[in-house]
Amino acid sequence: MSQPQEFFGVALDLAAALLWRSERRSSGQRVAFTNGCFDVLHAGHVAYLAWARAQGDALIVGLNADASVQALKGAARPIVPFAQRAQILCALRSVDVVVGFEERTPEILLDRLRPDVHVKSAQYRIEELPERRVVAAYGGEIRLAPHVDATSTTETIARILARYATS
Repeated sequence: MSQPQEFFGVALDLAAALLWRSERRSSGQRVAFTNGCFDVLHAGHVAYLAWARAQGDALIVGLNADASVQALKGAARPIVPFAQRAQILCALRSVDVVVGFEERTPEILLDRLRPDVHVKSAQYRIEELPERRVVAAYGGEIRLAPHVDATSTTETIARILARYATS
């Protein structure tokens, strides 16, 4: 089934994302960036991404590759494979571009894309972010998005397992 592309963001490789970013910079737009696994998308993710998008004129989402998610979250993750997670993110109005990355953290991607604003959850402290040095080196800014309590993929998976557990 064909989907109307005007309602979707796009998943790009790094080279295409760099070109897209350059076009935004040329037109004077501020680009926000965030990253994550976004496995089993929930309301907290949606609110977070909308907040991140509001920090600029466009939003790039760095999406952890499957091996990266597994390294971060354990052997049972991701639940949803990369291509499907990217497609779901692209369907959100707040997301303009999704670009995958293999590393656990997004320093290499940030250094290449150099977004104006890097958004992370307020669950973190800026001093603890491994990518803070990269963002500071190119003159970017880090903003912490409000955290939505009681929304996490781990909690969602636990609820699903508890409800479907056999005794």
